[in-house]
Amino acid sequence: MVGLSDLGRFSEPALLILISLAAGPAHGYAIQRDIAELTSERPGPGTLYGAIRRLEEHGYIEALPALERRKPYQLTTAGREALGVELRRMRSVAARGLTRLGLA
Repeated sequence: MVGLSDLGRFSEPALLILISLAAGPAHGYAIQRDIAELTSERPGPGTLYGAIRRLEEHGYIEALPALERRKPYQLTTAGREALGVELRRMRSVAARGLTRLGLA
């Protein structure tokens, strides 16, 4: 089954990177900035590029040709599928939790 759980401690940064790249190709700094807008927290370079490396190794993202010293990345088909699986799983968990709290 496709999923992000095999990325270990990088699963949350990986999820945020995939969400960022769902809007289109971006380089590391743009991904960092987008994640900061989504979460109010900017991942550090070590966390960001460690997660990017793992996402590339799993085939979820791929690097594009560099543009003026910046290396953009884009989602692959496998990455889009993994992101969809994870977001649907999260939606299901959130819905159940909200129901149990009486907030749904």
